[in-house]
Amino acid sequence: MKFPPASDIRKKRKGLDVTQAQLAAASGISQSTIAKIERDNISASYATIVKLFETLDELRNRNERNLTAADVASKGIVTVQCTEKVKTASDLMRTTGYSQLPVLRGDSPVGSISERSIFELVRQGRTMDELVETTIARVMDESFPVVTESTPMTSVTSMMSNCNAVLVARKGKIVGVITNADMLKMI
Repeated sequence: MKFPPASDIRKKRKGLDVTQAQLAAASGISQSTIAKIERDNISASYATIVKLFETLDELRNRNERNLTAADVASKGIVTVQCTEKVKTASDLMRTTGYSQLPVLRGDSPVGSISERSIFELVRQGRTMDELVETTIARVMDESFPVVTESTPMTSVTSMMSNCNAVLVARKGKIVGVITNADMLKMI
């Protein structure tokens, strides 16, 4: 395994939001040694540097395995009501930059609508004038799956292979959404 320079230990540790004391406890290398390495006050042995980077990788993997839907979900969820017109959804997608939206009836998810599904309706022969007056309920697609905030991201990742988004709920109320863009943020 090729390691970055020892000077990257601090950057990697900070990126994981791990303290020197936590790294010391996990690696078996004293906190004072880690501090000296990070300040470039000592030249640590190869074995020490290897141990620190391996421990940081283990901590990163452990954090990824413990991620939940709440950790990854975008909180500013934009939705439309099923009684609204397709034009409203189209305008909302254009102004927000989202390509798909959850469709709700009150607070409950009942479907989804996307740029792709609107374009498909046009390809099937619907005119723009027809779509302007059509309610979303008449043309919406299936609803995105709903998970709780505590759902492990490993489960959400599996779901994402069959859908474009997953809604995140707290006590039955939608509080977030996970899209492909949110999944890419995990990398």
